[in-house]
Amino acid sequence: MSLCRYLPVPSDRMGIIWSLLSVKDSIILEYGPAGTTHFSMGFYGTLEVDWQQRLFTTHMNEDDVVMGDVTRLEEAIVELDKSYEPKVIFVVASSISAVIGTDIKGVCNYMQKEVQAKLVAFEQGGFRGDYSIGLTEVYKLLVNNLPCKEQRKKIFNIIGASMGSYRAASDVWELQNLMREAFGYEMHTCLCYETSVDEIGDIGTAEINLVMRQEGLPAAEVLKNKFDMPFVVSAPYGYAATLAWLEEVGKILGQLPDVKMCARLRLKAQNTASLKMYAMMMGRKKTPQAAVIGEYDLVKGLSAFLRSVGIDVKYKLCSHSLKSIVEPELDIQYISVEKEKIDILKKMQKTLVLADDVSHRLCDSSNVVVRVSAPFIDGAQIATHLPLLGEKGTDFLLETIEAYYQTLA
Repeated sequence: MSLCRYLPVPSDRMGIIWSLLSVKDSIILEYGPAGTTHFSMGFYGTLEVDWQQRLFTTHMNEDDVVMGDVTRLEEAIVELDKSYEPKVIFVVASSISAVIGTDIKGVCNYMQKEVQAKLVAFEQGGFRGDYSIGLTEVYKLLVNNLPCKEQRKKIFNIIGASMGSYRAASDVWELQNLMREAFGYEMHTCLCYETSVDEIGDIGTAEINLVMRQEGLPAAEVLKNKFDMPFVVSAPYGYAATLAWLEEVGKILGQLPDVKMCARLRLKAQNTASLKMYAMMMGRKKTPQAAVIGEYDLVKGLSAFLRSVGIDVKYKLCSHSLKSIVEPELDIQYISVEKEKIDILKKMQKTLVLADDVSHRLCDSSNVVVRVSAPFIDGAQIATHLPLLGEKGTDFLLETIEAYYQTLA
């Protein structure tokens, strides 16, 4: 691991815990030293994730580490089950317990008969990759361990809403609006944002799964095999992309999207064509260019949208490794050495930079910068109705692009 001047990419363990904290009626028990869990709690708070009475640790001393004694873990499982009566206890390995090879899954297997709560083990401990790998494991293990019902209703599920993503709550809100207006469907389960053990247990009752990011694809495949549930993989950025996404969803549901809604999106898409002409005219003075930095599906979607309005996306930088991505686009890079990324950002001039707060601090004043990804350290994430994707997200992005063009005039 190279030296890091700013913030390192969160580990798989961090992605697992912040996702599980969104599942109501459950408890997360980390088998590790108290300091490790305490250090993480502040970070989860910045993501607007409530960990009070939800996240616990066993603590570990030298004997536990050297001798491999799991008595603390056994006693903690029993105590939490009796004290809080959760429906599920997620037992998560810390880096220490993962290093010494504690059989978390084995402990959960023999302790299951001692408690009422269902025990689900996560053994990653922060060594199998960054948080994108953790998200993949969470979505997959949840649908493998909890779903039990299958009875189709006029509802849908969302898979891949990570609370570590910027504007995750707003993006979920926008998808709900799109599905409600286009088809009259309501959301049932969302992995993992404000869901519950019961909702995940009934995940098989929905007619379709909307997969927001590729980390949710393995979970969608599990549900396809278990319940023959169809799914759509993509997060629509731009009016045309949103319309195409609705049409794809409609084919699966056997229902055309709302006619008035489609007409509105087509008109907005046509109107954005003038921006491409404007970009060509501006190119005589200064070619419009952009840099997009964030999670893979965000980078992919925003870059395609920017190209459609005449902006050359010079840099497409993914904020996490590409290990969990199936056939990633070749021009989307993951730069593991922070210094290389810093050098790129400091050289940018007259560029529209859609990125995180750290990246914005490194860009000079000639650039137009917009926060679209984590980490966000220069302000809180408060609104839950300001998305980046869908129709309303495109409204916001176009205002930003217009402001950028004014700087080139």
